[in-house]
Amino acid sequence: MMILITGGSKCGKSGFAESLLQAHTGPKIYLATMQPYGAEADIAISRHRKQREGKGFQTLEQYTDLHTIELPAHSAVLLECIGNLTANELFREKPADDCVSHIIRGLRHLHDTSDLFVAVTNQVGSDGIAYATGTALYIAAIGAVNQSAARLADQVYECVYGIPVLCKGGKPC
Repeated sequence: MMILITGGSKCGKSGFAESLLQAHTGPKIYLATMQPYGAEADIAISRHRKQREGKGFQTLEQYTDLHTIELPAHSAVLLECIGNLTANELFREKPADDCVSHIIRGLRHLHDTSDLFVAVTNQVGSDGIAYATGTALYIAAIGAVNQSAARLADQVYECVYGIPVLCKGGKPC
């Protein structure tokens, strides 16, 4: 089963995602995609580590190439987050010819090799502002990844002011 969680910045996505894995009895993998570049990233990484302390997660830092991950049997995976992953893949030294397809390949792999796969993403590009070329490329790529991920997911939630709103599949919270 795959669950996609989207929303704006600091809207409760991560806490909600972690709560979905609470009852899982097998291995719980926190798949961290944020590369530790600078003080702001270090603060966010520390906050997320503290948030999941004592919750039974094994942290796996994997910034690109999700299709190469070998998971233990009966794993639940929390991917934090598609936004970082997309930036990592898009702006790496030698990006894939089709970055979006490369990312979706990794998401499908996690979907197919885990018992529960929860992916967190960000809403970007809805402000209507024209951006520099690199930023516009990123917004287009994450938009395409999010659309494909939503089609792949069994359930999709949007977190609004800390409230998860069901958009696809399942029963509302």
